[in-house]
Amino acid sequence: MAGRAVARSVVMTIDDAALAESIRRLAEPRADDGRIHSALQFVVTACVDLFDVDGAGILISDEQDMLSYAAASDGPGRILEKTEAEAGEGPCTEAFVKSQVVTSHDITAEPERWPRLAAVLADQPVRAVLGVPVLLGGVPVGTLDVYRERPHVWDDSEVAALTRYAEVISTTLSAALQAHTAGELAKQLQYALDYRVVIERAVGFLMAKQSTDAVAAFNELRTAARNRRTKIGKIAEHLLDTGSLPD
Repeated sequence: MAGRAVARSVVMTIDDAALAESIRRLAEPRADDGRIHSALQFVVTACVDLFDVDGAGILISDEQDMLSYAAASDGPGRILEKTEAEAGEGPCTEAFVKSQVVTSHDITAEPERWPRLAAVLADQPVRAVLGVPVLLGGVPVGTLDVYRERPHVWDDSEVAALTRYAEVISTTLSAALQAHTAGELAKQLQYALDYRVVIERAVGFLMAKQSTDAVAAFNELRTAARNRRTKIGKIAEHLLDTGSLPD
């Protein structure tokens, strides 16, 4: 047990050489279709191996600036990612909205914080979750998420190491955009970059007007966009122009 604890500590304080090796491996030709989603799948698989976590996943912002499933290392990870994307709650969602690392020592022990997520994961081997924002040009465009099958308090070394590994994803996305291999994802990422400031201002406006938190305000914009089948950026612009959401 002690030996495993030491090994885990070593892994979670991964050094520059290990990160550089991950980036180098990402640049190598692989026997896949060459699409960005294949590269992201490779990233989450490498993440599990490097950090000795039980699973990992990636959510990417879509054209409505809503997180959508991109890749996961396994079935439980996929359920975690898709539930967060659909419910608009959880560590990954908060990491994206607030642009900061968000952790949970046991997702199922916090039903008051994330009720739908806690209920869905009750029967899944997912307990401790850590969400890290993925940035492009300083703008959040998605999240890297890892989990453990048992309750776990994430320490500073784990947070630091996984934050740095999120840079691998940023590098992957940036390279795909420059090589014009991101396809439809490129439009999504560009929209996120173009409208992030407007959306953040609208979130701040709702927070002040309704005395609510950032995630609740963001989800109100998201719900309005879904109900009207329009993009969240347009809803944000309308709110800032008129002081209210569209009727």
